[in-house]
Amino acid sequence: MNKEDKIYVAGHRGMVGSAIIRKLRAEGYENIVTRTSKELDLRDQYGVRDFFIEEKPDYVFLAAAKVGGIVANNTYRAEFLYDNLMIQNNVIHHSWLNGVKKLLFLGSSCIYPKLAPQPLREDALLTGPLEPTNEPYAIAKIAGIKMCDAYRDQYGCNYISVMPTNLYGPNDNYDLQNSHVLPALIRKFHEAKIEQKPYVEIWGTGSPLREFMHVDDLADACFFLMENYNERGFINIGVGKDISIKELALLIKKIVGYEGELRFDTSKPDGTPRKLLDISKLAALGFKVKISLEEGVRAVYEEYSRKT
Repeated sequence: MNKEDKIYVAGHRGMVGSAIIRKLRAEGYENIVTRTSKELDLRDQYGVRDFFIEEKPDYVFLAAAKVGGIVANNTYRAEFLYDNLMIQNNVIHHSWLNGVKKLLFLGSSCIYPKLAPQPLREDALLTGPLEPTNEPYAIAKIAGIKMCDAYRDQYGCNYISVMPTNLYGPNDNYDLQNSHVLPALIRKFHEAKIEQKPYVEIWGTGSPLREFMHVDDLADACFFLMENYNERGFINIGVGKDISIKELALLIKKIVGYEGELRFDTSKPDGTPRKLLDISKLAALGFKVKISLEEGVRAVYEEYSRKT
């Protein structure tokens, strides 16, 4: 990418899209095109067609998606499948029609089979059944990967796909009904500290292992891959190590300064015992994360506590 190139970031208001814009601006890229969902419904084929004809972006970061937690994924199964298919189909297809030089498609680690061996390698894709609760979302993301590859095979498009691990950072979702575990724990511990509650309740046993990556590290990786990766197939983006939910809770407890106790509700499900990405493919290219989990959580909590 050159500084004068026009770059379209789809989904710029989300946690990932906004991080990509911060990274681009930090690197001196100012010719950035965005549209809110009110200005451009990416499910609308004709609207997307008109946008690409008008703007003619040189590069595209496709971070737009309909996302949600387990309950939303399982309840609105048709919407998660339809909306995500339409968003990525329209953006990828019209990128090709309008001569986009390179496109980066962002997926999700939920694309892997439920019982795939850990750490999750890229070649585990489509080797077994998916997790049923988020299968529609996963199917859409798998279709996006395959669409990028198909447009590469048939039309010679330089479209790449990346699969990030669990993310946290600025613009995260702290709604206890549909947020992910890390922001949910930050909110629980913060409110327990303010309200002087004697304990914080955590679902499950605390034993499941999860990997967490600061979204600014993800944005660095996306920028790095846009500059250095030009292959078919997809590439995992993660930190290469995991932490138990109990250890994460204790870390957040320390950072928040909460002095009560933890209580684990073992009547609630643990979910998958472990979910860690194999990042050897990314590491072989020379990329390394910069933000430690403790450093990242401290920064996120400082921002969160200022706003509450």
